[in-house]
This record gives sequence, C-alpha cells and structure tokens, in this order.
Amino acid sequence: MTSWKDRGDPTPGMFSIGLDPKGSTQYVLLWNNSVVYWASGNWTGNSFNGVPELSPTNSYPNSGYTFQFVDNDEETYFTYTVKSDVQIFTRAIIDVSGLFQAFVWMEAAQAWVTFFTQPKAKCSVYGMCGENSMCSENAAASCSCLKGFTENNPNNWVLNDNTAGCRRNVPLKCVNNSSVTKQDRFYLINNVKLPDSAHIVNAANIHDCELICLSNCSCTAYSHNRTCLVWHNHLMNLQDSTGGSSDRIFIRLDASEIPNSGTKKWWIICIIIGGFIILSLGITIIYFLYKRSRIGSINQGDGPLISFKYSDLQFLTRNFSERLGAGSFGTVFKGVLPDTTTLAVKKLEGFHQGEKQFRAEVSTIGNIHHMNLIRLLGFCSEGAKRLLVYEYMPNGSLDKHLFDSGSVTLNWKIKHQIAVGIAKGLAYLHEECRDCIIHCDIKPQNILLDASFVPKVADFGLSKLLGRDFSRVLTSMRGTVGYLAPEWISGEAITTKADVFSYGMMLFEIISGKRNLERSETNMETFFPVLVARKLLEEEVQTLFGSELTNDVSVELERACKVACWCVQDSESSRPTMGEVVKILEGLVDVAMPPVPRYLNILAEGSKNLKFFSYQSTT
Repeated sequence: MTSWKDRGDPTPGMFSIGLDPKGSTQYVLLWNNSVVYWASGNWTGNSFNGVPELSPTNSYPNSGYTFQFVDNDEETYFTYTVKSDVQIFTRAIIDVSGLFQAFVWMEAAQAWVTFFTQPKAKCSVYGMCGENSMCSENAAASCSCLKGFTENNPNNWVLNDNTAGCRRNVPLKCVNNSSVTKQDRFYLINNVKLPDSAHIVNAANIHDCELICLSNCSCTAYSHNRTCLVWHNHLMNLQDSTGGSSDRIFIRLDASEIPNSGTKKWWIICIIIGGFIILSLGITIIYFLYKRSRIGSINQGDGPLISFKYSDLQFLTRNFSERLGAGSFGTVFKGVLPDTTTLAVKKLEGFHQGEKQFRAEVSTIGNIHHMNLIRLLGFCSEGAKRLLVYEYMPNGSLDKHLFDSGSVTLNWKIKHQIAVGIAKGLAYLHEECRDCIIHCDIKPQNILLDASFVPKVADFGLSKLLGRDFSRVLTSMRGTVGYLAPEWISGEAITTKADVFSYGMMLFEIISGKRNLERSETNMETFFPVLVARKLLEEEVQTLFGSELTNDVSVELERACKVACWCVQDSESSRPTMGEVVKILEGLVDVAMPPVPRYLNILAEGSKNLKFFSYQSTT
C-alpha cells in the first residue's frame, strides 16, 4: 500500500507499507522504498511481537478477533476477522504524512473513528517534515522551518502535509570554498535529536569543527560533542528533544540572516545593561505589588468565575513548577494564593474547541455547586492558552488510595462515605441541574478526595449536556475500558444510565480495594464482580469479606454489593437512577436480589491482561 504524493495528488508518494523485503515475517513502513522507519515485529503465531495492542487478549470484550498469518512458497499475507453480532466496517490507509492508520465506521456518529495508528511517535516517520525543518513531538506532532528557511509548498503545509520541506531565504554565497568566513555564519539550536546522514571528521575542538564546515561549500551544519559531525546539503529528520537530549547543532546561514552586534563599544553596552537592570528591578517591584493587589481581590467570596490572565497563573504556580497529575486533555499543577489558599491549575493540551464553545462549557460547569462535585474557581483563555482553575484536593484521587500499596488504607466507614458522596454528586448532575449532564468517564482516577476524604467528582473533559426535553444523546465512544456500559460498545444513543453502569463497576472496586480487571491468569473465577453476583444469589456474600465484620458493616456491605450488581445490569431500564442509589446505600429503601448480569460474564472472559485506555472525543 502506498501513500498519495500529496493531499491533492493521488499519484504514488514517498511512503509505503508491505512485507519485509528481507524475508522476515513482519510488516514494515518504508520511505522511498529504502528507509525502514517502523516495523511490526515478527509473527509469533498469535500476533506481531511489536504490536501488543493487536493481540486477541487486548481486543474489545466479546469482539471475537481472530488473526492469521500465512507464509508459504506461493504467498504471504496477514488477515484478521471480527466476529460480532454487529456488522463492522474497517478501512486502512497510509497518510501523506507517513502514518499508517486504521478506522472503524461508527454508525451512531456517522463517522470514521481511528482505532490504530503507527508509528506512535509521529516524528519518527522518516521525512515527515521534509528537508531543512524540525519536528516537535507534542499533543499533535508539528513541523516548523528552521531559521532562515521558508516552506517549499505553503498550500500543503496548511493541509498538514509538510513532506515538501523548506528552502533557504538567502542562498549561501560560498564559491569554490573561498571567502566563506566573511559570508556565512552559524546559529545554535539546543536540545535536539541530530539529523540523519552525519559525517565524522577529525577536529581537535569545536572551533576547528566550525572551520572544517566553512571550508566546504556543501556543508550546511555541524555539531561537536567530543566528536565533530558535519552535514552536507539538506538536513533530514532534525527533531526537537527538549528535556530528552543535550545535543546541539549549528546551522549555516548567509551573514545577512544573523546580524553582527560585535562592533558596539563596551562602555555603551555597560550603560545599556546597567539601565536595563535598574528598569527591570523597578518593573519587578511594581509588577509584584500589582499581583498582590489583584490576587488579593480574587479571594473575596464565592462570586462568579474569575477570568485569570495567563501571567497570573504563571505567578501563582511558580511557572507551573509543581505537577500534581494529569487528566483528560491536560496536566494539573499546584498553585498558591498570597493568603496561602492552594489551587489546582489544569493546562489543557490538544484541546480543539473554539473560543465560544469553550466559554459556554466553562460557564455551564462553573454554575454547578454541590459538595460532591469539584468546584471550578476560574479559567484562562488567551488564544491557544486555555486553563481551568479548581479547588485543591489534598488527598488526591481515589485510585491511589484503593490500588497503591503505599497510600492510606481506607476502612469501610470511609469507603461507604465515598460511595454515597459520589452517588449524590452524580444524582445532582443527572436530576437537579438545569441541563442534565452525563459525565461519561466515571472511574476512581476522576474522583478526588478532600482533607476529610469527602469525594468530589472531577474531570468533565468528556461530559455531554442533555436538554431536559431529551432522554438520550448520540455521541462517539468515550470513557475507559472496564467501566463502559454495553450501549457504548453497540453504538446506541446513551442516557444517564451509562454513568450508572460506570458507577457500579467502580463501586465493586471501592468494596474490594482492587481493580476489577486484576485477577489470576489461571483462575477465571476470581473476577470480583462475577463473584459478588454469584455469592449474592447463594446468600454467601459475607464469605468474601471474612467473619469479623460487625452486624452494621455486614448489612451495609451486602446492600452495596446489591446496588453494584443492579447498576451493571445489561438493560438500561433495569438499572436504578443515581437518586435511587443514594437512598438504597443510606438504608432508606430496600433493594431486591439482583440477577447475575450477562455482561459481567463477557467482561470476565474478555478482560484477561486487558490494559486501561480512554476513548476521547471533542464532539
């Protein structure tokens, strides 16, 4: 399979995928039919060892994937088959950017959804950014021309096709390798992964390395780190490696591209530096006093959301120096107000909503006030810089206390308090807000705990608003495997009962203190939700928790187990509302014995070695 030449030209391009021409049992991605920049790894008889996510044990529950690799004297090929009650359409392409992508058709959303992409690090695609450019690996890999260079084909760059690369603004004036020291200069780029096709030359020091490059008209760059490396003609596959590499490279440009300031008099420089220091000190003092007065006014009352300036949040977080964790679309940092009030500041990354939609969502979440929902204090929206400011939760997320061995062990009293609090927060979202809000990603990682272990539902990055005139909504798949309701898998329109299912799966984990999907490889019967459902029917659920429980705790545990089983019933209509869950957990309403949900058996059979991952969408 071969890519297009560019997005407007379907003639064969530079990228292709096929069986390894050297004869191994693996598929490779090639640039110009010569450079291998990704390989699947050899066939093991069950999967390709370099692509563990395509292993049948890591597929969707109950999807029924089967794989086959045929290799004989007449033919070699790979197939996969999906056995499902729902007809599934897939397609695969090689994009003009060199990425191999596979899609599945989501009937409910009427769109193709990407489910497989290789290579994961987009900058590893050979020549993705073309010549004389640099690739930066961020939320969406981006290309940029080097200083002194301009895009070869600007129209293609607008379409994110950067393979044509960049050209010099001013050609080098080197002729016959003479007079070059007066014509050309170098500029430095730090923290990079060096380009391909370097030549090693003998040089005693960095100065000699520079002279060697200047003495050859075809030399376009050099680097020196104990060894002198030089590059001739075009530079390919230069990558930004901030924080990951200390390599640096010197790029050769015409002298006119790098103005020379060496002719200034020393006394003039000293006067300018001295004046700059005095001016900077005065500005710093004024700026600090202004910040104190501005941030002091922020602390007054529970009024409307605060529209922060980006510089305010830099000041409060000490330039985002203390990382608390990460959630949907971003990273969370600790901030402190002058009165010592602690904040949690979330920097959104890869967030593609427009300004109007972003402010509408902030306004909606900002108007929600409930003791079991995280409180949004303010936001920042300055171009691409978008941040959310929340109250700080000193005990972090629930998953750390349930699953990490070094954290505080929660007793049943606190667990029961947490389970009831989460249910109350969700009941408020579903039943008491002006617009019904479906969270869509309920799991322990998205439950934060304050100093008294009061739970707060957090991270609304995947939530959906549902008008009171509607009972369900169509949306692309979102959430986390292990907590997804069956209707997500089948592509049906969802209701608040999708959150109820996720809550039920999480309630099993709160009860057991372990992940549902952590179980013995040899004993299929240790899938905890199935054990609970079966023991309830046998009236032996107490055997799961030991015989030393008090009567009150024993009753609450059995009630919680019944609630969890009712929440994960296959049919939405069989699941309780979150308001009913609250009443049951608090002992205000009796609950009948639940049947064993069929879907739990499916999860038990399909969850072995399943890794957690999220479907994220902004639609």
